[in-house]
Amino acid sequence: MNRRTLAGLGAAGVLAAIALIVTMGSDTEPSSLLAPSDPEVVARGQAVYAETCAACHGGDLEGQPNWRERTPEGRLPAPPHDETGHTWHHDADTLFRLTKYGVGALIGETDYPSDMPAYEGVLTDDDIIAVLSYIKSTWPQEIRARHDELENRP
Repeated sequence: MNRRTLAGLGAAGVLAAIALIVTMGSDTEPSSLLAPSDPEVVARGQAVYAETCAACHGGDLEGQPNWRERTPEGRLPAPPHDETGHTWHHDADTLFRLTKYGVGALIGETDYPSDMPAYEGVLTDDDIIAVLSYIKSTWPQEIRARHDELENRP
């Protein structure tokens, strides 16, 4: 092998090692947009939630009754955001996009029947992140840990 080939292989090896280290690091630290341990973010999120979300999702994040069953109009009631609901089954990016753009935009069906409005132009991105951080802050530690694991999947 000539010097140029060896140098190229050496550089490729260094890049592969860096990629491995970066990948390993991302598996051990939550990569979420959310900040459920930041008291200021959580307080802001709690206030925005009370003003904007609680009317449908409940003051205690309990959701509406029979939230898994469609109404006669074909819409699903507001789900709970506590540990009994499915919110924690979705990564932060999905939750953010659902809140900002609405269910129909998220699933690619603009005619999807939903009472959940899109909050683009109503709430700032920081407000949405704060609300989602507040919601996550209320989950039991086991559920938060499971959500963190979900956030760290490649």
